[in-house]
Amino acid sequence: MPVTRATARPIARLRRLGRDRRGVAMVEAALILPFFLGFGLWGIELANYSLTTMKVGQLAVHLADNASRIGDVSTIDNRKITEGDIDDLLLGAALQAGQRMNIYEKGRVIVSSLEVDPSNRQYIHWQRCMGKKTVTSSYGVQGAVLPNGMGPTGREVIALPGEAVIFVEFQYDYQPLVSSKLIASTAIKSIASFTVRNSRDLSQIYQADPSAPAPVYTCGTYTNAFANQLF
Repeated sequence: MPVTRATARPIARLRRLGRDRRGVAMVEAALILPFFLGFGLWGIELANYSLTTMKVGQLAVHLADNASRIGDVSTIDNRKITEGDIDDLLLGAALQAGQRMNIYEKGRVIVSSLEVDPSNRQYIHWQRCMGKKTVTSSYGVQGAVLPNGMGPTGREVIALPGEAVIFVEFQYDYQPLVSSKLIASTAIKSIASFTVRNSRDLSQIYQADPSAPAPVYTCGTYTNAFANQLF
């Protein structure tokens, strides 16, 4: 086909366009930018998830540690713990976690006292819970006998006769910054345990003032009793 003046100009323009490199950087940026943006968002989500997981673990440890220390101070009798002590314990954890985590709206804390019964068996003497997340203990409910102790298989903890081990389970629903598709699971779980520090009256949990009893946070309800007290 002969090249005429009418066709020569478009061909020349196409040749110049083929040699033109001025738009290469812009095109490359347009192609690469979505990948960089995706990796950046994934990195932000992963960092926030890791930070939240660390906080959940720290809160579980602090709860178990503090629960192992609570009780009245007496130089004569074993320390008695009250429902008010447990109320303070759970409220303190929510304050420590802060408004952004809002642990009892998005999670659940289960505090168990592992002890030895008169038949020398490990059992959960009492258990207290707080939070709206509808989960139960992974290791047993109040009154359950645990022949091998409490905890994951192969890593169980046991109580010695006359002593108690406080075992805390904390389950929390992570709230993604970007998308839940960027992480494997939004469910975070942590456990912690501490042996009770001082000689404790293990017979029961008392009421400091029986005429005005403190609330008892049994594990049959899924509520946030502190919703009107926080933040």
